[in-house]
Amino acid sequence: MSKITEVDVIPFTFEVPELSLGESRTMGVSNMVYEHGAVLKVMRYAVALRTNDGLEGRYVTHWVGTPSALGQTVMLAPTLLGRDPEHREAIYDDLKREARAYDHMGHGALDIALWDLYGRKYGASLASLLGASKSRLPTYASSHHGQNTPGGLDTKEAYADFAVSCRERGMPGFKIHGWHDGDKRREAAVITEVRKAVGDSMEIMVDPACELRTYQDALYVGRACDDNACFWFEDPYRDSGVSVVGQKMLRENLKTPMLVSEHVRSVEQKAAFALAGGCDMMHIDPEYDLGITGMMKVAHFAEAIGMDVQVHACGPAHRACVAALRNTHFYEMALIGPDMPNLVPPVYACGYDDQLTGVGADGCVPVPDGPGLGVDYDWEYVEKNKTAHHQFRL
Repeated sequence: MSKITEVDVIPFTFEVPELSLGESRTMGVSNMVYEHGAVLKVMRYAVALRTNDGLEGRYVTHWVGTPSALGQTVMLAPTLLGRDPEHREAIYDDLKREARAYDHMGHGALDIALWDLYGRKYGASLASLLGASKSRLPTYASSHHGQNTPGGLDTKEAYADFAVSCRERGMPGFKIHGWHDGDKRREAAVITEVRKAVGDSMEIMVDPACELRTYQDALYVGRACDDNACFWFEDPYRDSGVSVVGQKMLRENLKTPMLVSEHVRSVEQKAAFALAGGCDMMHIDPEYDLGITGMMKVAHFAEAIGMDVQVHACGPAHRACVAALRNTHFYEMALIGPDMPNLVPPVYACGYDDQLTGVGADGCVPVPDGPGLGVDYDWEYVEKNKTAHHQFRL
């Protein structure tokens, strides 16, 4: 029997050109803006698991790679020592209990590394282990947020021009992340401008990212979604996307499907949210939703009740999951903008690409088919740029 004897959690930094925090004092999830000549330092972290018989699993975080999630991963990591890495369900339950007083954001990276180890042990891709039927994924452009300083997405016209450029790349959809000030009229106007620019040749999605201040503001912007035949309306206002009552009221007063539950954790809570009428579609993420193990539970629950899902954000684990799901539509290239790169760490030694350059002429990205996650990490880069090294040994 294999037994986990080593767990490493390594935070590291990298630099992203042409982006800055602007007037913000903290990065959060998406506070960056375009700034010519600027360089933004970003932190992510890597996880490595090793066993007594020479097996190894790795994962490098994308959007979950924050100091908050890192703290939870470091807290949970010792729980894996001495465990059989194939006992993912039992480990999932134990990690879920250990993180019950927190938001579970540090759980996913450990579970994904377990899946990578499993695939590498048997020489199978994660996609094939999940039963994937797709090798290329239709990919939508998920925009950076708007800014009030010149450059990037600084006007509704800039959004429209960027949407057109993405359509010309063959991308089938464009998601608008608006400004952070919650101006309902500006939010509604940019939806209309983008629809006018792309016509009916592209799906438009709208995600205010909980920036609108009130339910009435959300209703106002939602009606603009209705008028412009948007594909979904996502997490619109300051309930933080967790109020069943508020989202149900929006569903009852809008035609556009509501994509909600990105900020609701675990299959139990997401199931309760959906059954109570809080969404038309469920948002799921292998980093956010307690790993691939947890996320696939939610996806299969949604399938059982006839509901669609969307996999939030990007990464090799995300691609494998999207490839295996029937009840989903797109892969999300998040976040991108004109001359604004995605904050994906440059740790891939295999050509894996989550920038616009990675989208083919067919508007799709490939699903990695190598063992495990199907990607090769440049571990020397991680080591060279690390800011700490949390080591746990049996």
